[in-house]
Amino acid sequence: MHALTLLVPADAVDGVCDALADDRDALSTSVEDADAGSAAEEPVFDEPGVAATAPWRRTRVTALFADEGEATAAATALVAALGSDGVRVVAITEVADQDWVRLTQSQFGPSEVAPGFWIVPTWSQVPPNAHQVIRLDPGRAFGTGSHPTTRMCLRWIASHGDATAVAWPRALDYGTGSGVLAIAASRYGAAEVDAVDIDPAAVEATEANARANGVSLRAGLPDSVAGPYSLVVANILAAPLKLLAPLLCALVADGGALVLSGILARQADELIAAYSGSIDLVVADEEDDWILMVGERRGTGRMA
Repeated sequence: MHALTLLVPADAVDGVCDALADDRDALSTSVEDADAGSAAEEPVFDEPGVAATAPWRRTRVTALFADEGEATAAATALVAALGSDGVRVVAITEVADQDWVRLTQSQFGPSEVAPGFWIVPTWSQVPPNAHQVIRLDPGRAFGTGSHPTTRMCLRWIASHGDATAVAWPRALDYGTGSGVLAIAASRYGAAEVDAVDIDPAAVEATEANARANGVSLRAGLPDSVAGPYSLVVANILAAPLKLLAPLLCALVADGGALVLSGILARQADELIAAYSGSIDLVVADEEDDWILMVGERRGTGRMA
């Protein structure tokens, strides 16, 4: 296997990646800040529905190919099409053969998200001090418990639920991804759990993960939702959370809890304003640049 590394102008990155994958049969492509790790590094936080931030000034694109000949042919074709100003070949290097399954597994070990509450891959042993465990492997759907937004949701569920009694008659995980939050809600006292996502692959992953953990829940697309719920959790991103504010508020039962994540600290005021008609959101947790926001549905009747 060989890796082709290129320096590409910001406005040409998408086209180059498409050409590598579609026309040159690259096994994979990755994009990163060419100045990562230096004083010139530029963190970028983009999300759907908002104007993109300024792109990296110097972007490195790396593509993997089955052999050196394919990598060389791809480099030659791109330079011929875009010119040396449009793309610069940095290197074509051999990638050592590795046990990729074992390498991937080594990067995902047991993770404690709250005291005694662990997310454990199926290839790992359960830690001896674990009293609540969710078995979850990295897959096609987002949500392995390793990202701060997911960890904060899990911590909140563990600290506000009750593993020995009914804490929430009905719970909804909106944008469920892997289903980890829905499974956690079930483990911590949700009598009935619905989990929805716009991605059918996420619905399939949620159903599979629920079966693997012995949890009963209903997974489906968002049009299958029927409130009210005593707990609604949505770990998405700030832009869709703002657009979904009327819907999510209407799904929360009077006196019920709304838990939102996928929000950067600088976006808190936008979310507070979007939900202020029915729910007063507050910041309940913070990790790195991410925050968790929660609120209680005012008991003044359902929203129109």
